[in-house]
Amino acid sequence: MNVEFIKALTDLEKEKHISKEEILEAIETALVLAYKKNYGSYQNVRVDVDKETGDIAVLMRKDVVEEVADEMTEVSLEEATSLDARYQLGDIIEYQVEPRAFGRIAAQTAKQVVVQKIREAERGNAYEDFVSRQGEIVSARVERISNDTVFLTIGDTDGILSISEQVQGENFRVNEDIKVYVMDVKRTTRGPQIFLSRSHPGLVKKLFELEVPEVADGTVEIKGIAREAGSRTKLAVMSHDENVDPVGACVGSRGSRVQNVVDELYGEKIDIIVWDDVPEVLISNVLSPAKVEEVYIITQERAATVVVPEEQLSLAIGREGQNVRLAARVSGWKIDIKSKAQLENSDFDFESFEDVDKPKEAPVEAPVEAPKEAPVEAPVEAPVEETVEAPVEAPVETPVEETKKEPEQDVEE
Repeated sequence: MNVEFIKALTDLEKEKHISKEEILEAIETALVLAYKKNYGSYQNVRVDVDKETGDIAVLMRKDVVEEVADEMTEVSLEEATSLDARYQLGDIIEYQVEPRAFGRIAAQTAKQVVVQKIREAERGNAYEDFVSRQGEIVSARVERISNDTVFLTIGDTDGILSISEQVQGENFRVNEDIKVYVMDVKRTTRGPQIFLSRSHPGLVKKLFELEVPEVADGTVEIKGIAREAGSRTKLAVMSHDENVDPVGACVGSRGSRVQNVVDELYGEKIDIIVWDDVPEVLISNVLSPAKVEEVYIITQERAATVVVPEEQLSLAIGREGQNVRLAARVSGWKIDIKSKAQLENSDFDFESFEDVDKPKEAPVEAPVEAPKEAPVEAPVEAPVEETVEAPVEAPVETPVEETKKEPEQDVEE
């Protein structure tokens, strides 16, 4: 029977993913409560379960005292030393007892305690598991829908997809499997409460990690993402390998990779653009598909004024300002879009941008031109006449005559 008991513990450990030590602790607690339920709560007992053999021992504990006041909890020093001469006042003696069979109520109490402990352990394990998966996507099954809130099951754990985290136009059916983003996990008395999302930008990012191996292994990095769920997403990517095209890797052969993501998002449009560390280039890229003529940058304010052709003004701004809004969010810059005529007719201060440019050019031109003029005109010509011509014709006389004649001619002229 003890062998079967240990085998049952092992099977329970595998099925519930609970350690055998936790199960044994629950059983020991349950047996103590059952014993006290059957024999009185004043009993001072301890239950020990052998982890190897499965043998269960019920040990009654008594304090060693000089005079016994309560025979159920105390033992005299004389009696204790008769068992073992090493006992002293204040020690504890444990007697192994053979209790009669537990009554129905005591047995039921033990069962409830064991079941409760196992459930608590399951909830604790589930909480730790989902806390580590926060910020990832998981597959979940629709369990039920109540007041526009979707309740899902992820394995043996329940999740909540509130209406604020749903995408307008997406309709789910009971028993349908969907992918969701794990936003937050909270511990409750009824187990972990998992808050899920279908509108979070992280869902798109994680879907690309699943579909694109280059993104998963870090060769292609997603530098920025902005999303208006159900309508459009802008994704800025860069490659850490010059031989890998970041946009091509995300699009895939004949657009297969990006199409899989679009299908999962029920047709949401996705713009994939190249990230650039140069603000002017980055802003031009994120405003795609519009063409940009000029970008004026105010670095301190992280703001930019962008000039586009008149006929592409509406394209750059987008429907209800969506394109420029997403471009600003994915790049991290404030973007103001104008046509050339609008900019010239406005009070735009072009001179301030010229002044801003001058300090940038000055440090470059001054150090370059000054060293060239000084050694070429003054220090170079004199040494050339003295060291090149003098050694060839006459070391002493020729240099003297030439240097004297030249000043005379200059004076006459």
